[in-house]
Amino acid sequence: MRRSTINKASVIMAIFAGVVLIYWFRLFQLQILDERYTIDARSNAIRHKVQYPGRGLILDRDGRILVYNEAVYDLMVVPGQVDADSVDWNLLARLIEVDSAGVRERYRKARAYSRYAPSVFEKQISKEVYGRLQEYMYRFSGFYVQSRSLRRYLRPVAAHVLGDVGEVNAEEIRENPGYSQGDYIGKSGLEKYYEEALRGKKGVKVVMVDVLNREKGSYKNGMYDTLPEAGQSLYTTLDAELQEYAEELMRGKRGSVVAIEPATGEVLALVSAPTYDPNLLVGRVRSRNYGDLLHDPQKPLFNRALMAYYPPGSIFKLPQALIALQEGVIAPNTGFACDKQLIGCHEHPDAKSVTEGIRMSCNPYFYQVFKRVIQQGKAPDIFEDSRIGLARWERYMHSFGLGTRLGIDLLDVKSGYIPDTGFYDRFYGRKRWAFSTIYSLSIGQGEVSLVPLQMANLAAVMANRGYYVTPHLVRETGDGRVRANIDTARHYAAVDPRYFDPVVEGMYEAVHKPKGTARRAEIDSIAVCGKTGTSENPHGEDHAVFIGFAPMDAPKIAVSVFLENSGFGGTWAAPLGSLLIEKYLTGKVERIGLERQVRDFTIFERDEDGNIIGPPAH
Repeated sequence: MRRSTINKASVIMAIFAGVVLIYWFRLFQLQILDERYTIDARSNAIRHKVQYPGRGLILDRDGRILVYNEAVYDLMVVPGQVDADSVDWNLLARLIEVDSAGVRERYRKARAYSRYAPSVFEKQISKEVYGRLQEYMYRFSGFYVQSRSLRRYLRPVAAHVLGDVGEVNAEEIRENPGYSQGDYIGKSGLEKYYEEALRGKKGVKVVMVDVLNREKGSYKNGMYDTLPEAGQSLYTTLDAELQEYAEELMRGKRGSVVAIEPATGEVLALVSAPTYDPNLLVGRVRSRNYGDLLHDPQKPLFNRALMAYYPPGSIFKLPQALIALQEGVIAPNTGFACDKQLIGCHEHPDAKSVTEGIRMSCNPYFYQVFKRVIQQGKAPDIFEDSRIGLARWERYMHSFGLGTRLGIDLLDVKSGYIPDTGFYDRFYGRKRWAFSTIYSLSIGQGEVSLVPLQMANLAAVMANRGYYVTPHLVRETGDGRVRANIDTARHYAAVDPRYFDPVVEGMYEAVHKPKGTARRAEIDSIAVCGKTGTSENPHGEDHAVFIGFAPMDAPKIAVSVFLENSGFGGTWAAPLGSLLIEKYLTGKVERIGLERQVRDFTIFERDEDGNIIGPPAH
């Protein structure tokens, strides 16, 4: 009897111990091994909300705002806090104006990404949708709204300079661990180059949330909050009025305009045409518009000012003359006959000096000039002599900033190309080329190519009589107006300044004297110095080129204009460049008739209403 009682008691105690052990193990599993419930419990009481900083403003040289921020809202979700079976997905779809299948798919993707980390469910909802959504948030546990800002552009200009901002991708997150899914980053232009300064620093706000998903205020009076730090503003060198005017004149054309303040290297305007309205790459429409622009046959996303390689044509005669003067193979009063048997040329008198050669842009003159540079008799063998001459010539050209990448504060800048002895050795063989093989370089054709930024920089070298400051687009950063980290040193061409006088005089006469090739660039009461060029195009109409600066003796602006498929440089490129000079120096344009002609000229067709067919309109 006693043994039976003991056995029963043992069984009961074993059962009780087993039950306790099971409960203990389950509690241990829930509270220690599986943190989901801990996270859910804590998340039901408090919520960590990222506080995005205001991105730095971008302003022009006179403090006019070019880019600012506009508040928008993102609908966030923590999938682990959502009871998917009880959510009214149709109501949520109506509130945020998407289809019901779409909201379920978004939830599935967010859950696949993480059950516990917040994900963007619907980005950049409008103020109206935000207000409507707030009335029903208590019905959507696990969802909340977070504010951020979008970029806006007061003027639809300078798209290639300013760049755009977009959501980070996986590769960008890997390269920049400080970014998370849903963050935004500069994708191009100044937005990308100065990303670190512009982005600011994120903060966190810890808030209490009740069972109805309503925020009830700061947790512990904000003890654990961190404030966001706004990004630094950029004070650019751009002149917004000049940039806008240049883009207006370039509408319907393909090419580029670059304007520089010669003494400082500050870029006043930089245009690549066709261009586009930077507001197209903002917000929820960014992806669609980017795809449209990317596949546009006119390539509006391509920055021709920094990336397009072009034969410079006759503007290349300026450094050719300077190199020859420095080498002592010609003097300022050296003349050559316009012998068209050497190379083709237009009708004009023989050039009796360097100045006249520049003014009339005589091709045979510069054929002879280049020949004297390349073949100086420094070696008895004509092939070796040409190699020596070309090697010296190449070094001179690099000193002008040609064939080298100018360190402007934008990415994807190309270097152009100045051919060297190695190129011709590979192409022809070491003893298979001489001056007679490469004479087309004398007039800026053949294998030489420049990008339009280098053309404007060459104009600045001429304006400064021998040096340039690296072109740049940002002058100062931050509210304290801290000088940007840019190269402000003078880079000197390897030519004595005294040799610039006859060449600059030739540029002046090209604009202001009879037989000058840039006469359409003349402005009353302003001493403009210019040089035209016609860049041969084997695939169609030649390209038009103009570089110039003004005033002659106290230069304030240097410009380059490159118009694809527009013929002779003096016809359209020169007047367009002079209109920019007039606008910048006087604040207005008096030559209304010329302005109308330049504005109306287009390489694209027009429809029956007179609208341009081709480049995307602003």
